[in-house]
Amino acid sequence: MEYADYRRYDATGLAELVARGEVSPAELLETAIGRAEAVDGRLNAIVRPMYEQARKRAAEQPEGPLGGVPFLIKDLLQDYAGLPTGSGSRALRDLPRPRHSRVVERWLAAGLVVFGKTNTPEFGAKGITEPEVNGPTRNPWALDRTPGGSSGGSAAAVAAGVVPMAGANDGGGSIRIPAACCGLFGLKPGRGLVPSGPDHAEYLQGAATDGVLSRTVRDSALMLDLLTAEPDPGGPYLPARPDTGYVDQAARPPGRLRIGFTTRSPLDTPVDPEAVAAVEDAARLLADLGHDVEPAEPRIDGHRLAEDFLAVWYTGLAADVAHVRRVTGARDTDFELDTRLMAAAGRSMRAPAYFAANHRWNEHSRTLAAFHAEYDLLLTPTLACPPVRVGELDTPPALRTAGELLLRLRLVGPLVRTPQWRRTVTANLAAVPFTQLANLTGRPAMSVPLHRTAEGLPLGVQFVGGLGSEGTLLALAASLEEARPWAHLEPAL
Repeated sequence: MEYADYRRYDATGLAELVARGEVSPAELLETAIGRAEAVDGRLNAIVRPMYEQARKRAAEQPEGPLGGVPFLIKDLLQDYAGLPTGSGSRALRDLPRPRHSRVVERWLAAGLVVFGKTNTPEFGAKGITEPEVNGPTRNPWALDRTPGGSSGGSAAAVAAGVVPMAGANDGGGSIRIPAACCGLFGLKPGRGLVPSGPDHAEYLQGAATDGVLSRTVRDSALMLDLLTAEPDPGGPYLPARPDTGYVDQAARPPGRLRIGFTTRSPLDTPVDPEAVAAVEDAARLLADLGHDVEPAEPRIDGHRLAEDFLAVWYTGLAADVAHVRRVTGARDTDFELDTRLMAAAGRSMRAPAYFAANHRWNEHSRTLAAFHAEYDLLLTPTLACPPVRVGELDTPPALRTAGELLLRLRLVGPLVRTPQWRRTVTANLAAVPFTQLANLTGRPAMSVPLHRTAEGLPLGVQFVGGLGSEGTLLALAASLEEARPWAHLEPAL
């Protein structure tokens, strides 16, 4: 199959071709591998090729709703039995996993042909994808820019046409941020809907979840149907699923929605005029489609929310680093400096302070619920600025030296309790201040690729829904996709 023909179809369309016998899984796989080999030298999206396993699987003519479609999984939390899940870390790059993650099992059951694992920052802890062990992934739309993170490798591969859809996960924006950077659709499902087993009950106290990045809304809807078809018998929840599937819900008109929008950063940090323009343009389009749209935002203290989110994030990272050290015997030098600093911040937190921060998640959730009692959806920028340049967020040499000294002297704990640390936290989140709200509250949210900057860079807008609003989000996204199509847009690589 020629690449130009392959690129015309989304995953659903490719599966239909296979089902009709118009193309074989092996032909699709070789086209995908050929595209990967043609572009990945410039992108660095795939960090672990799995061509041998994939060719064997394709030859077996896998059946299922997506039978024979090439697919990539993220090298974080998405374990493939017998292969390492590197998590962007030197410490884990050679440690094989004993079994598949539940989501990988469901992707294989759907007939997908997995032929590689994609790049991610160390432990998924950044909104860019520049791990020291693998090197940076680059944005297909502008090679000097980031594809976002932490699912940046998957986003770059989808945007570049290697696959129509790829595995991702989202603990603070890691599906929506790269979707916004790369001109893709990205839906973060609500808490507990997608299983996290068998090694986890839930990720990050339920703030993180698996999903996909895709070029079309219907592919994401189908994937949500497949991932949620059955509850995880060992999981902590029995999630409520709609009476009709998400594909059917996406195909229905969304009805007249009440949508509140804001362009103000919850951290009171600057928002680029392009990000403002993206939301204002989306608001006009929504009004033209018959929705009720007006300025509004939930009454949440964004600074408090960020601190409460990071309290759980840092302590979780500290536990992850400690676990990896126990399992692998890894040394400090096997982890990046920024990871060690965040883990040290987590270790410095006392249990009552951690409990209080996690307890306040309930307050933030109820405040957002009050907003959703009046508005169906919240519209914001996904990013506060266009995709940053690769290397722009590197820790400066002087601060690296200071960080090493603080770690050596065990002074990170006292620093965490200073205004200087809080200012540093705010600065680090300034480019992505809008996405953590949906993670902390467990609400579904999506990034929709409706805007292009004056330089031609993608810049998505975010919609946050109430509990169980995945179907509403998908229906709205499908109507926006019809009004302003994006799947045909392709970077000139």
